Amino acid sequence: MERRITVQEAAERTRRDGTALLVDVREADEWREGHVPWAVHLPMSALTELPAEADGRPLVLVCRSGNRSRLAVEILAARGVEAVDVIGGMSEWALAGLPVVRGGAGL
Repeated sequence: MERRITVQEAAERTRRDGTALLVDVREADEWREGHVPWAVHLPMSALTELPAEADGRPLVLVCRSGNRSRLAVEILAARGVEAVDVIGGMSEWALAGLPVVRGGAGL
């Protein structure tokens, strides 16, 4: 199974059709610098507890460049969680002109 998707596919799956939950696995300072408005913040260090919104939904994981989210997908897949990561992460997301907001508390 392909575990990587483009930013456009991520936007489609998480916002436009809403079937998947977008989870940002970066740290709080990175989250505040800019994140997807509808993303849930869950740093990699907190992956042991998935948010209630994740229950029964596929996950789309994003980080800054795609490296941490790719690792997080492997961790979650080993636990039987359906997840994919976003190729190029938030860097690619912003370059594609997709929505980004700054601030917020994060986890």
